[in-house]
Amino acid sequence: MALMKIKFDLKKRVKLAQFVWFLYWFSVMAGVLVLSMGLFFKIELRKRSELMDNNESHFLPNLLILVGLIACGINAFGGKVCYDSLDPTKFAKWKPMLKPFLISCVGFNMMLFLTALLCFVMRIPLQFTLAEGLKNGMKYYKDTDTPGRCYMKRTLDLMQMEFRCCGNNNYRDWFEIQWVSNRYLDFSAKAVKDRIGSNVDGQYLMDGVPFSCCNPSSPRPCIQGQMTNNSAHYSYDHYTEDLNVWKRGCREALLSYYGGLMNTIGALMLLITLLEVAVMIGLQYVNTSLSTLANPEDPESESEGWILEKTMKETFTDIMATMKAMGKANQVEEGAEAAVATVS
Repeated sequence: MALMKIKFDLKKRVKLAQFVWFLYWFSVMAGVLVLSMGLFFKIELRKRSELMDNNESHFLPNLLILVGLIACGINAFGGKVCYDSLDPTKFAKWKPMLKPFLISCVGFNMMLFLTALLCFVMRIPLQFTLAEGLKNGMKYYKDTDTPGRCYMKRTLDLMQMEFRCCGNNNYRDWFEIQWVSNRYLDFSAKAVKDRIGSNVDGQYLMDGVPFSCCNPSSPRPCIQGQMTNNSAHYSYDHYTEDLNVWKRGCREALLSYYGGLMNTIGALMLLITLLEVAVMIGLQYVNTSLSTLANPEDPESESEGWILEKTMKETFTDIMATMKAMGKANQVEEGAEAAVATVS
């Protein structure tokens, strides 16, 4: 027994074909949207690619771009088929292609669904990528004269100002690295010698942060140096006073931004998946309703359309039987090849 069988007359078939045609071209626009989201996401990642520990983070935007291009092609083809279905002579040339096309649509819809899931899941590896990338980037902050790293200071400063964050986990991360270049240190000064001498790695560490960590909304002028020395500043207690630097770490800020972006894209991908399933079902009804005309020579005769020719259980059983038959055929071929090899 066919699944979700519906009877059609000429008027219903025409309306169905027109409606599915409209959905297909709406789906083309959805494919353009997916392509645009992939390009936008890739551009946003490339802006701060120096702060990413690897290039795997670009897998998702590349996949979105690929899915968007495939969606445009598949839906344009489906729209053309629906348009030609109004003319039996034109539809005849598409008929042999429809079954393979519908099977490919099933595979594409699965691809869409997996892409949507990846949008939600990729937040986890992105967290580790950002943590390691920011850690390395902060180490290179001072290397303004080193080829290949001279841009890192600008990148980090712009990021901290744009996302209102400071450091990797928090502003104290800057206390643990030397972020001032040696060319700007007076090594003849006693304070500089003492500070370098007190560090086992010979680094100039201090309880200060770059200017980009300062919060311009704070009423007090920014205190970015000697932040843990209460006596260095008037009426100041770093334990109790609300510091005028950003307290949120940049890893959390970037993860919140990119995570929100991926969640939005993931939700849109799920909606687009539902749309693609709807147009695929619509095309199946168009195909079956034209294939079951009571009188093929009379376009106005009644017909029946369905999603599956059999029930879900029967269809699943047939698929499993086909797969088993293919498996046995492969085993027979392998056995024959082994026998030939033994004889020779």
